Amino acid sequence: MTAILRPARRRLLVGGAGLATAALGGVAAFRAMAGAQGLTTRTRTGLAFGTAVALTVAGPEPSTLDAALSDGFAEIRSVEDAASLFRATSALNRLNRSGHLEAPPAHLTTLLRFALDLAAGTGGAFDPTVQPFWPLWAQAAARGERPDPASLSRAAARIGWRKVSLTPERILLEPGTAVTLNALVQGYAADRVMASLHARGITDAFVDTGEFGASGTHPDGTPWRLGIADPRAPDTLAAVIEPFTGFAATSGDYSMSFSPDRVDHHIFDPATGRSPAGLASVTVTAPTGLLADGLSTSCMVLGTARGRDLVARHPGCTVRFIDKT
Repeated sequence: MTAILRPARRRLLVGGAGLATAALGGVAAFRAMAGAQGLTTRTRTGLAFGTAVALTVAGPEPSTLDAALSDGFAEIRSVEDAASLFRATSALNRLNRSGHLEAPPAHLTTLLRFALDLAAGTGGAFDPTVQPFWPLWAQAAARGERPDPASLSRAAARIGWRKVSLTPERILLEPGTAVTLNALVQGYAADRVMASLHARGITDAFVDTGEFGASGTHPDGTPWRLGIADPRAPDTLAAVIEPFTGFAATSGDYSMSFSPDRVDHHIFDPATGRSPAGLASVTVTAPTGLLADGLSTSCMVLGTARGRDLVARHPGCTVRFIDKT
């Protein structure tokens, strides 16, 4: 299967020793390798969370694979309904509009509880209430400007994870507070998709929800591999994770920038409303997509030394830093 390159994101390599052969033959070669192992493959793509998503599975029974892919996309839609800012009717958007939400869906409470715990564990370096910074920067960038210090100061007064009250029955925000879970939702969706595939008995799978998950092996019998693009030269690989199983997430200054030099981008230091200055990207592998996603964003704000210490506190995790130079 050919390598997939997303502009301003990561390069994904699906495969192992047979990668070069698959790249020459594309999907046909990928299927041929699976057939040689007595397997059928299915790949289904779509749009979710404002990006392209793709699920690839392999197994002996085509009908089981098709059902598993349907289950996987149903999980993605369920997570979107709960927590995607790209869906106007999501529970999270309703929460932000009204400041409170009764009987919140389980996906939203799970994500928000994790976000609040991570905020506490990082001393606020990760904070799900940074959403008020987003329109401020987007509007200023549209004018070719930066937000003025007074506007940033006013927005910062609305930031603070302690401004969120969460119980299984109700979520309450202090006036002026708004929540984003964009730093977590794609990794969490990868978890939910992988669980649904396993429930169908699928052991060989590659999940791309914007963050990545892999289980079992490539259909040619070799381990899955994940290539990470150089943030300053997207056609070049900065690293290859091999073998790749579990989950991985990358946060970087390149997927959404407010300035051509990428000094200003979509990851905000909650204390200042400005982007952290030291790193171009961070990739974390972890036992869950939710953890990988949260840690990668946290490390962007914390920087290399403190970020490494944070990841070291979580068994089964690794981290790769690429600085701006």
